[in-house]
Amino acid sequence: METNTQWIDIAVADGSFGAYVSLPRGGKGPGIVLLQEIFGVNQHIRNVADQYAADGYVVIAPDLFWRNGARIELGYDDAGWKRAVELMNATDFALAQSDIAATVKTLRALDGVEGKIASIGYCFGGRLSYHTAANGLVDAAVCYYGGGIQNALERAGQIKVPMLMHFGSADSHIPLTAVTSIAERFDDNDQVEIHVYADAEHGFNCNHRSSYNQRAAAQAHGNTLLFLGEQL
Repeated sequence: METNTQWIDIAVADGSFGAYVSLPRGGKGPGIVLLQEIFGVNQHIRNVADQYAADGYVVIAPDLFWRNGARIELGYDDAGWKRAVELMNATDFALAQSDIAATVKTLRALDGVEGKIASIGYCFGGRLSYHTAANGLVDAAVCYYGGGIQNALERAGQIKVPMLMHFGSADSHIPLTAVTSIAERFDDNDQVEIHVYADAEHGFNCNHRSSYNQRAAAQAHGNTLLFLGEQL
């Protein structure tokens, strides 16, 4: 894949944080704010950013853990999981949403961004992508196995943009009862599309994890590209 990448700094009221930017061949396209898992803007997230850039999008992935250490990158072993959970629990969710708002503003101002923008988030980022849509910051949103969305359905009525959600049927972190409650809440909203992938565990999109499911990842990526193509 041919992309152009760099880290940029985004200023906010209490400091500044890094964001990984990946540009498509030609440097122009619709925008994507890519929202990390609890493992930081690690190699996997950068690879995902580069993939969407290769698909024709201008992608920016903000470092949402910066207040606890800049550009923290974690692996998926036991030590990585332990530290990731600590960082997630230490993160101020309201400040993270504020950082995303600053990232969206930065993305919209980039020379290469043409047209609309979407948020795409994974795990922790999937939940944040849902809130980003509810905050009215983007033109469309994608949520991969967003844990906790079922506990924030009071915000469902605030979502006025198209949204795509991906879940695994074998997710040990998000039970199917949670997915059902989300689907029922959005049953009358034709702009919300939900896919459940057979036998897919949490993190099925990440080929750095033992839970990687190639079939589910390919199907979800294809569905996401179709969704983005229609909405952006």
